[in-house]
Order: sequence, then structure tokens, then C-alpha cells
Amino acid sequence: MISPNGIRLIKSFESFSPIPYICPAGYSTILWGHVIKSGEVFDHPYTEEEGEPILLKDISVAERANSRLIRVPLTQNMEDSLISFTFNLGSGALQASTLRQVINRQEYEEAPAQIRRWIYAGGRRLSGLIKRRYIEARLFAT
Repeated sequence: MISPNGIRLIKSFESFSPIPYICPAGYSTILWGHVIKSGEVFDHPYTEEEGEPILLKDISVAERANSRLIRVPLTQNMEDSLISFTFNLGSGALQASTLRQVINRQEYEEAPAQIRRWIYAGGRRLSGLIKRRYIEARLFAT
């Protein structure tokens, strides 16, 4: 379960947008990194108050994925770090990753280096992702 610190971490990197935009990975996105799904309509500028329930629902999707994919004990900081990672990249990335393998082998000291590898979006290395992964890796290690 994510902590308030983990929610603040996600919000700090996702930047709120009241209107849809195309993220660097090419997805139509709104609010705090909410990827707009087929059939969803966002027809007016949204407030942070309106966006909060959607953010919490998106976070719960990442939490459930982590619970399903990670089978070993985690500290709160590890949990917050991985939920931020999964929120940003999706459960498929975590499922197929070496990161998941090292964590499930309880090789926790290897995880920060694996987190820092995920710095590309749309085939480009992004400075924002470099910073995000550094912070997530540091949080995981503390």
C-alpha cells in the first residue's frame, strides 16, 4: 500500500495537467499521468480536486500489479518506489523486468541499478526519467 510520501513522489514527477496532452511515450494523457483509455471522455479542464479520485484509482492499479508480481517482503520505501515505477511504466514493464527477478530473489541491493535502467520513452533518453529513476532508486535503497 502506498504511503502519503509515495503519492507525493508520483505527483512531483507526473505534473498535473487539467487538459489532455500527448506524453513523451506518445499516449494521450491528462491529470497526473492518467493515460486516457478508449471510451473515456475528458471534455473540460479538470481541477486537481476532480483528478484526485482518478489518481488514486490509477495508483491502486499499480499497487495490485505489484502485489501480484512481487512475492517477497518490502519496506514502505521499497513499496513506494516500486508503485511509482509501475504507475509510470505499467505492470507489463515490471512483469518482464530483471528488476522483478532480483527483488523476488531478495537481491534488494541489485534493485536500484535495475530501476535506473528505465530512462527511455518513445525511444528517447529523457532527463526527467533519469531524475525520476534516480529518486526511485535512492528511495528503494533507504
